[in-house]
Amino acid sequence: MLSPAAPPPSFEMSVKYDDTDENETLLPASPPPPVHDGVRARAWSTLFGAWLAIAATFGYIFAFGVYEDVYTRADVASATGIRWIGAAQLSLLLGTSFPAGLLHDAGHFRSVTSFGSCLFTLSLFVLSTIDLGDSYFKFLLTQGIVMGVAAGFVFVPSLAIQAEHWDTRSTLAIGIASTGLFAGGTFFTIMLNQLLHHGVSFAWSVRASALAVLGMLLVANACMRPAYPRAEPGPKGDKRVSMKKLVTDAPYMYGSLGGLFLNGGVYFVYFYFQRYVIDKGMDRTFALYTPAILCGAAVPGGILSNLVATQCRTSHSVAVTMVFMFAFLLPFFPKTSTGIVLCAVVYGALAGAWFSLFPSTINTMSKSTRDCGVRLGLAFALGALAVLAGTPYNDWLLGARPTSQDDWSLAIILNNVRTIFRSPLPRRTSHAAWLTAV
Repeated sequence: MLSPAAPPPSFEMSVKYDDTDENETLLPASPPPPVHDGVRARAWSTLFGAWLAIAATFGYIFAFGVYEDVYTRADVASATGIRWIGAAQLSLLLGTSFPAGLLHDAGHFRSVTSFGSCLFTLSLFVLSTIDLGDSYFKFLLTQGIVMGVAAGFVFVPSLAIQAEHWDTRSTLAIGIASTGLFAGGTFFTIMLNQLLHHGVSFAWSVRASALAVLGMLLVANACMRPAYPRAEPGPKGDKRVSMKKLVTDAPYMYGSLGGLFLNGGVYFVYFYFQRYVIDKGMDRTFALYTPAILCGAAVPGGILSNLVATQCRTSHSVAVTMVFMFAFLLPFFPKTSTGIVLCAVVYGALAGAWFSLFPSTINTMSKSTRDCGVRLGLAFALGALAVLAGTPYNDWLLGARPTSQDDWSLAIILNNVRTIFRSPLPRRTSHAAWLTAV
């Protein structure tokens, strides 16, 4: 028997013309350029640096529950006034993301992240010099305003820089980097609680955490490096999107508005879970560590959701998250420490999936390497409005102190109504993502 003939070698049609002959010439296809180990190492180094930078800034802000307990005990201000510090931090972080993204796309990554890192560390050392008996506005200015603005200049550039180093896996890289905020929230919550509840003064507890932040940001800035000089195009090109095209991009704007509604409700648990546990009669020490449980469960939830992003959607995570928010309404489930831990673990994992998948989804809509920053920045900046309005809204719903289960039920139901929009991740990350309503 005759063996089948081997397939002919593949050729790529390449037309070459000269002045004397118009014949076509077939040239063998050239192999793709090899990826050097140094390029891989720089990409992984930048990913680790971004994860560390977000943990040191955004993650530190997620540990505000510890400060809220300290300020309440010291009677720095009313409960609403203290929560305004945390709300100002988070809303200014998200709001500053837009100018930070613009500066990143213009090629000023190193300057933006260095400025934000220095300002964030300086604000922490200044906070350590403020006495708990001083004016409330000193805490609001230092911790609420300056620290929030500084963190915003680090957050979005640390995410957007991943698009320069990763081509097909930039969505996964951005999702993994965003989980740093939960790792930082867990670490700093435990660190500050251990210091403050073992005889260390407020000033030296803040200074110790500031030194940890300083070390993390120094390592992060040393690890993160742009893949291309400002004059060279990235893997997706160097075309920057105009604001007119950005705001008329229907899928992108629809998704960003969906993020606005989600931000309005998903932070409710992070802001009020500790207060809820205390109102249920649980031990105060146990209540102080519930934010750490929420953040700790979000880390594997965010990473695993990005690993299977082609099979699951953000909307599914948000839908199940809403179900577990309603679980707080059940008369038997959240009243025991076991039930509260279970709620915190499941809700934290699902919320972590949304937090990491949302920027990954926005990244899939980028047309070039130079427009990822502004797209991420505008999407997060819209969410700042919902976060800022959430504090007076929820305090009005709950009152000075909830007196019954019905008071919590109304706040939880209305916060779930505010999360009516969902944001599905596309099946193929190279396609634009429509973020549709429920």
